Amino acid sequence: MKKGAKRKAASQKQEENEGKASQKSQKENLKPLPKAKRAKTSKPQSQPEFFEDKRNLEDLWKAAFPVGTEWDQLDSVYQFNWNFSNLEDAFEEGGKLYGKKVYLFGCTEPQLVPYKGENKVICIPVVVAVVSPFPPSDKIGINSVQREAEEIVSMKQMKMDWVPYIPLEKRDSQVDRLIFQIFILSCTQRRVALKQMKIDRLKKYEYCLPYFYQPLKEDELEQSTEVQIIFPAEPKPVFCEFDWELDELEEFTDKLIEADELDKDQKNAFKEFVREKVREAKKANRQAREARKKALEEMSQETKAAFENMRFYKFYPVQTPDTPDVSNVKAPFINRYYGKAHEIL
Repeated sequence: MKKGAKRKAASQKQEENEGKASQKSQKENLKPLPKAKRAKTSKPQSQPEFFEDKRNLEDLWKAAFPVGTEWDQLDSVYQFNWNFSNLEDAFEEGGKLYGKKVYLFGCTEPQLVPYKGENKVICIPVVVAVVSPFPPSDKIGINSVQREAEEIVSMKQMKMDWVPYIPLEKRDSQVDRLIFQIFILSCTQRRVALKQMKIDRLKKYEYCLPYFYQPLKEDELEQSTEVQIIFPAEPKPVFCEFDWELDELEEFTDKLIEADELDKDQKNAFKEFVREKVREAKKANRQAREARKKALEEMSQETKAAFENMRFYKFYPVQTPDTPDVSNVKAPFINRYYGKAHEIL
């Protein structure tokens, strides 16, 4: 081959190589650029949440069933975050209930009290503490102005009983190893079952009062000479009180007739009705005195001492910015069976 032909072939080959290189470069330029890696952002550290420790006896006041409160009023009792730290403090060292066996029951007192600049009727929860080595009673009284006769029934009949209260710090412990200091009056009646309950049975719960009988003290009812009269007259019953020592029956009846409270034709029937009620009351008073005398004769000195040293404490909620002010409505009276508390807190 001539030298000129060799140079020509070499030149063509070089041009082909340069063309291929150029095409390769163009293809590489057409490739999509690699995605830029997203910078990792550090998550903001969440602030630690702080929960206020629950107090050891924080739910004690709620655990004590509010005896005698109407079922449809129960929710309103808990509409406020009532503070019973005074009750909790009473069980601390130096408190009035420290180291003592105590029986608690709840009740409610509807009162007109100031709240947020206006006066409102509020159902105020109250807790009564009975210091006693044994349950103060296993009975419940059922009474109201609408009922003709008072009933004293067992707590179990109304699904109530004294049950031990376990403080929060001991709820993980074995129950059979605990020594119980606090007992609460509990009710196991389920609210969901109320719709199937007869009205009379339902109303009994609203008329319930924790019953207590103090054998060392003569009952005021034993000394009373008054009887409540609900005479079933027409067109409306006659409601009145008759005192067999102070009132003269003939004169008492004539005054009712003059006041148009009683029809003249029903005079004799009314007088006989009153006489029967007086006989029943006198018999009940006599039986009560005899029963009390017998109970005292059979009572041990230890039991007598327990009754003598029994104390009642009545706890109202402590004032807070979120709850109504009840300071002006506190009263020592508990109910007609317990009488007055020895101290209000």
